[in-house]
Amino acid sequence: MRRVADGLLLRAGGTDVARQYGAIPYTVVKNQVVFLLVTSRRTGRWIFPKGDPMEGLAPFEAAAQEAAEEAGVEGEIDPHPIGAYRTFKTLPFRRTIIHVEMYGLRVTRQFDDWPEKSRRHRHWAILPEAKRLLSDAGVASLAARYSARLRLQGLPSYPPIDHMTR
Repeated sequence: MRRVADGLLLRAGGTDVARQYGAIPYTVVKNQVVFLLVTSRRTGRWIFPKGDPMEGLAPFEAAAQEAAEEAGVEGEIDPHPIGAYRTFKTLPFRRTIIHVEMYGLRVTRQFDDWPEKSRRHRHWAILPEAKRLLSDAGVASLAARYSARLRLQGLPSYPPIDHMTR
């Protein structure tokens, strides 16, 4: 019953909706799109990096910054959003609806050490596995749509990701 009520609430929205920006980190390996997932700090669910707006940064720049902090990757961020989804953020005494705008990030560098390494795991996955692991159906749908869009554009052969130590 709560799941139905949550679905209706997310679709209806309202005035108390917070915004976040996230990245969908990816690369292409052997003609397949591969996505980088991270675990959430609190629950350990698989997600894409996301976070609150950052003063002085455009939304796509904030998304890239979140990917650097949460997943330890850098790359080429698309300044145009892939799409958005809505979810809840549960705080001690209330739940807030979060509207999350997502941006594609082609990973060019992956760091062995990154700011949230001790609090998160990361995992590269092809689309079927990513869809199975991602805890939010809206996020999985965005990954599938983005993968299809990349395929339509023709999958280029990217150089390998640089692995860096800090």
